[in-house]
Amino acid sequence: MKRILSIVFATFALGGCASTGMSDAEKLELYRDNAGEPVPHFRFFGRINGWTPLGDSAVAVWTKPREAYLLELSGPCPDLPYTPAISLTSNMNQVYARFDKVMALNRSSIQIPCHIREIRPLDVNAIREAERQLRDADAMPADQPDGGVPEDSPGSGT
Repeated sequence: MKRILSIVFATFALGGCASTGMSDAEKLELYRDNAGEPVPHFRFFGRINGWTPLGDSAVAVWTKPREAYLLELSGPCPDLPYTPAISLTSNMNQVYARFDKVMALNRSSIQIPCHIREIRPLDVNAIREAERQLRDADAMPADQPDGGVPEDSPGSGT
């Protein structure tokens, strides 16, 4: 059977946990904690809806606003954290673990394919809620470490 190579571009800005101040390792751990069991492949129609780099060895790819997958790569993909866009190889809009690749699209003509080792569906609602909680915690004033009660107020225990 002849393999059809389809390049799908995602030109969305780097999103996800960017506003939470999390490191790449922390973001990856959050996504892993909210990922299901590995699946052999996923389907998408047209183009991917968005993506989030999770260091140089993983990426989250949105196929719909409420459907996403964690792609763990076989090794480091050095340009992944810095690229403005990615592409996925696929056969008829179906991406397979251990067969397809993620490619970081940059201005150079050299693009190294990064092999997908594992695909896991993500619980998008749980990730969004965790990110919202982190943003809310970051927005709390530094002088109110106990949830917003000023230290010299009657309810602070001081």
